[in-house]
Amino acid sequence: MQDLLGWGPPIDTHSAFVGFAMLAAGLVFVVESRRRGQTDARVAALVLGALAGAAIFSRLGTWAQHLDPSQNLDLVTQLTRGNASVLSALVGAWLGVHVAKRIVKYPLRTGDLFAPAVALAMAIGRFGCLFTELPGTPTGAGWGIVLDEAAAARVGGPAGVPLHPSFVYEIVFQAAAFIALWFWLRHRPIAAGETLTIYIAAYAIFRFFVEFVRGNEVAWMGLTRPQMFLLVTIPLLVARLAWKASRGRLAAQPERMNVDGART
Repeated sequence: MQDLLGWGPPIDTHSAFVGFAMLAAGLVFVVESRRRGQTDARVAALVLGALAGAAIFSRLGTWAQHLDPSQNLDLVTQLTRGNASVLSALVGAWLGVHVAKRIVKYPLRTGDLFAPAVALAMAIGRFGCLFTELPGTPTGAGWGIVLDEAAAARVGGPAGVPLHPSFVYEIVFQAAAFIALWFWLRHRPIAAGETLTIYIAAYAIFRFFVEFVRGNEVAWMGLTRPQMFLLVTIPLLVARLAWKASRGRLAAQPERMNVDGART
């Protein structure tokens, strides 16, 4: 799809940025796995599990969204050509990693490897959304994006009206999250795997509020479907972090010696 701003390359802009995002995320993942000493060949199976889970659930998350089944795509069409959801992709990636761990019997926590990679991938991938999707709701701010007639017709938005650049907001958030994860949190004494929980919780809260200017369809009581999903998941994420912190399990535990003098 040609980009909305009129200066993108004559290729599928969204797919190109997704490809760049995956390459960048892969590089970050490899660097972090080596730094943490998690170079077991089975880690590759976990990455494949994450990718497979994300690919499947990203489309399943937008399936059966209408109460009338006749308004929904059949399952095969949905999986091949249906709309994709980033939130569903994150859930699918999490499930895919856990299934892969069971299959290959990998015992270590891996959230710390995925957290900075996911943040960077999201920051890059959202450029594809910015150039090809409805930017957001109308705004009186001077930084609003104005669509011409052709672009407005493609995305189903108003022409000649400044719109919130909601994807720019997300790019800024994800870039800041990557910087925080890469230069600070990954060097902090945080329990194994919990930097991913912290990142996902922060993104969930941010996403809930940015949904008000995203322009997604309102489903119930002024909330979009992503917001309804987040109303359930945010309390669970925050409760997990609070529970861990209250029991001293959010901080990394010092290495201990067993009776044989080996580290545990």
